[in-house]
Amino acid sequence: MINRRAALVLAGGKACRFQTLHQPVWQDKALVLLEGKPLLVWVIGNVVDIVDEVVVCVNTEERKVRYLEILEKHSLNDVKVIVDEKTKINGPNVAILSGLNIAQADFCMVIPCDMPFVKPEVINYLFEMATRGFDVVVPMWPNGVLETLIMVLKRTIGLEIVRTLCQLKRDRPSDIPRAAAKTLLISPLKTINKLDPTLKSFININTQEDLTKLQTRNLQGVIQQNITLNRGHFLISDLQLLCDAVKKYQKDNFLEAKEKIDLSHSRFESCGNFFWAALASESKGKILLKHHHQQQLQKNEKDSNSNYQTVFAFDFEYKKVFSNAASNYYHEAELYKKHQCTRLLERAIADNHNMLTLIT
Repeated sequence: MINRRAALVLAGGKACRFQTLHQPVWQDKALVLLEGKPLLVWVIGNVVDIVDEVVVCVNTEERKVRYLEILEKHSLNDVKVIVDEKTKINGPNVAILSGLNIAQADFCMVIPCDMPFVKPEVINYLFEMATRGFDVVVPMWPNGVLETLIMVLKRTIGLEIVRTLCQLKRDRPSDIPRAAAKTLLISPLKTINKLDPTLKSFININTQEDLTKLQTRNLQGVIQQNITLNRGHFLISDLQLLCDAVKKYQKDNFLEAKEKIDLSHSRFESCGNFFWAALASESKGKILLKHHHQQQLQKNEKDSNSNYQTVFAFDFEYKKVFSNAASNYYHEAELYKKHQCTRLLERAIADNHNMLTLIT
């Protein structure tokens, strides 16, 4: 069976670091010229021959029109340019969701428009590793820092993961490798450096200075091997259940939302997926808080004693829920600590701290 491939090129950012104080107008980094070609064209040119489809994700219709003109000028006519879906959050996860929704491939690579030196051989290698039973494949440097915007996702599960993260208003791409049941963290020093000895594939053009002073990543650290993270098998239906719970509450169906979220939490805990179990508990806690506040506003406080008992019971319940979320984030952090995954460890610790703050 031949797996189809797609490249999702993210080109909808504000490029804040690329702007300078004295420039008269905002500069679109994707269209900045490098040796006579826009950065966007460089990136697409490096991936187009090893994927079956290219999808460029932008944030406005104006950008879409402009990019299509540029791509036609450079004879890149088979590229799709789409405008990001309208959601309650902004950021890379929305663009990734938009691309995954449009793509028809089995595996999709996420890549930013500002990595003009990425080698086709490196991209091919990441795709090949993804077909070995992984949901997410992402490079990780020796110091534990991830390249979260150049990862490969298995589209079916990746789409549901990112859709659920967006529904829960989680906009960090680093949540995607945390969320997958099976993630492969690839060391660029293991095989990639044989395909790209200078590791120029990972050079980002973040500032105007980067156009002339090309800087690769920090190679200091102890991690030299690939790391596989197994976080318990779960079904797509489990993610859909969590999404449905949030949607039910948004329609003021509190009891059905609570029932669905309890079921999703139970399933995630039973399979040992700490990240999703924590998110289910965190979502339930936020729903409880909001529902309680709505009830308090509507309540006729004639019976102060009954009201006191209700508040006491609620206080106990929501603290218990957030404590459970904190515990799951803690266990997730322990896994990353064991493998010295610094960036993922930082994210899990931050989430754990946020939950503890809510119960103190």
